[in-house]
Amino acid sequence: MRLIADEPLSYGDEEGDFFIQQVHRTKPFERENHFHRTYEIYYQMSGQRYHFIDDRSYTIEAGDLVFVSKHVVHNSAPFGPLEHERIVINFSDAFLGEGHPLHHPALFGLFEGNARLLRLGAQEQQFIGELLGKMVKETVECRLGFETYLRVLLTELLLFAARQPVMQEERDGSSELQSAVAAGSPLQHKISEVVQHINEHYDTKLVLADLAKRFFMSPYYLSRSFKVITGFTLVEYIHLTRVREAQRLLRETELKVIAIAELTGFENTGHFDRIFKKVSGMTPLGFRKSGRQG
Repeated sequence: MRLIADEPLSYGDEEGDFFIQQVHRTKPFERENHFHRTYEIYYQMSGQRYHFIDDRSYTIEAGDLVFVSKHVVHNSAPFGPLEHERIVINFSDAFLGEGHPLHHPALFGLFEGNARLLRLGAQEQQFIGELLGKMVKETVECRLGFETYLRVLLTELLLFAARQPVMQEERDGSSELQSAVAAGSPLQHKISEVVQHINEHYDTKLVLADLAKRFFMSPYYLSRSFKVITGFTLVEYIHLTRVREAQRLLRETELKVIAIAELTGFENTGHFDRIFKKVSGMTPLGFRKSGRQG
């Protein structure tokens, strides 16, 4: 389906049960740093983009499929010419998760493994393009049973993706995916190490000077490089990582807010409340209540 440049075609809500958006952009656009409670599939139709997912950097090209699991911090930014077209899908556990008749654990492997990117050949690109075109058409026309058909099409997409490593092994005698994480520069690898350290030690005191010393960089160079590589400031990423873990504890435990604040590295509950509300749009208690109602 052809689009007018910079006018997205969207259906649903990113945090709802099902969301799909096709957009053709010619102007500068940088996705806000974020994470959400839905699964995400991103297909690059044309152009290039730079993605940061969890602790890895990817250069996304036309024909690439990207898989982002629930609650994983990620963002995207321009890479090369500004013009690009892509389709993004978000779906919840309620739409096709555990308990749904079409659910199968094997379909979700790419969301959990290290290989979150599939680089498709021409034949695979044609198949995926046609399949996604059907999904977009269904959300535009909203004919009888379209939501059921969307689940069927999404299952077909996930099954196709799940089979790709096996198909690649059969063709080339290699277990390595045709698509792989971009090799990246030494600086990208260094920043990935910093990100991994934050992910593992979010519950401790994390300050720029100490991190710079640990990774043999000047504070200025670390701060600047971290922003360039990840799209986050160092403080933003630390806050997002801590809030993400706090959300998990609020959903899955009965711990008091003061205990969760301490376990996630916040100095006091006042600071915790302020940062949590800034990131989540609600207070910790409000988040816990909304999760239980959902």
